[in-house]
Amino acid sequence: MRVIWHSRDLGSTVRGRAGSWLRAGLVLALAVLLPSGPQAQDITFFRIGTGSTGGTYFPIGGIIASGISKPPGSRECDAGGSCGVPGLIAVAQSTEGSVANVMGIAAGKLESGFSQADISYWAYKGEGVFAKNGPITSLRTVANLFPESMHLVARRGSGIYSVQDLRGKRISLDREGSGTRVDGLLVLKAYGIEIQDLKAEALSLGEAADLLRAGDLDAFFMIAGTPANAIVNLADDALITLVPLDGPNADKLRQEYPFFAKDRIPAGTYFNTAATDTLSVGAQWLVSAELPDELVYQITRALWHPSTRRLLDGGHPKGKKIGVDTSLDGVAVPIHPGARRYYGEAGMALPPAPN
Repeated sequence: MRVIWHSRDLGSTVRGRAGSWLRAGLVLALAVLLPSGPQAQDITFFRIGTGSTGGTYFPIGGIIASGISKPPGSRECDAGGSCGVPGLIAVAQSTEGSVANVMGIAAGKLESGFSQADISYWAYKGEGVFAKNGPITSLRTVANLFPESMHLVARRGSGIYSVQDLRGKRISLDREGSGTRVDGLLVLKAYGIEIQDLKAEALSLGEAADLLRAGDLDAFFMIAGTPANAIVNLADDALITLVPLDGPNADKLRQEYPFFAKDRIPAGTYFNTAATDTLSVGAQWLVSAELPDELVYQITRALWHPSTRRLLDGGHPKGKKIGVDTSLDGVAVPIHPGARRYYGEAGMALPPAPN
């Protein structure tokens, strides 16, 4: 058996994360148990950088990883088996989020990753939070996936009913390296609030939820597809309210940063929460430009195969929002040639290829 590695260092991305070690161990164990010899099929290990386990990226990443994988020995697609890429073993890797994912792709530590549309744009252009280090021109797009809603989650009884009420409160802006933190700071700026006006924390979603539950945190920002599991659990226990991001300040923010869109979290998305006007950005799947065209073509075809469609529809509420018809919406990073080939064969209108 020959194992094909399309990255330089699996261990560096899994070190220190028990769940990731477990997934990596399962992959290695599978490699040992698979048939060997001249009839054996080559194996490609493929990581999808996602986000915290309490958000939306991680479960969606797991569904997509399952849909595009086809380990050697799998039943054929037409016999009820896997319809993924032959020999591909994909895994969803928990990370700090969008910024960490694009940096991981650039460093060769991830084959692919999910990113908010704004982070993708800034990374490719070398603007915003990436201005200091310059553009990451090795990024390429596979697909736009789904809209992500900005949640400003406040503890009931905290006295927070608007963005202005955040002053002097203990607020989590999410971890360094997350797209949520970047956009949370933009929201605060649009409403005239400086970080020093807050008791600011840099917590993961799980940490923020635990502290809010304990009464030790007043609010936190989170950008995620709805519903986000950690917020569902807090809402089920009637511990939170959602704070709107609307009005002239939000309108000005959208004019300045057109990757923001108007959004509304419908009533009932989370137990006992009213419909809430907010902002959203697109979630996009990026890969390295160095990946072989044929591999990315096969991955893109597997992503939009009817069998993956069934997994997405049944695996997560946001999975139903992922569709080939919107797969090129809001794409600012060039599409990988392998993905372009698929969309061209599907008769879709493609933006110009990069020079």
